[in-house]
Amino acid sequence: MYQTKQYVSGALAAHGIEATLTTDEAAAAINRKPQTLRKWACLENGPIRPIRINGRLAWKVADIQALLNACQ
Repeated sequence: MYQTKQYVSGALAAHGIEATLTTDEAAAAINRKPQTLRKWACLENGPIRPIRINGRLAWKVADIQALLNACQ
């Protein structure tokens, strides 16, 4: 499954589409609860902001990586 996501992400990037994660995936990546990310999205006050795809939150992988790198 993970290798498939990498392939798809690479194919999307080749077409100028950024890779994103769901709220649950992004929360796990940054060791936060999904509700924390939803609150950041609602209040627009978090360190990263989501994009909306068909009414759902999507978190840019690049933003998550930058956040993790800033914390080190």
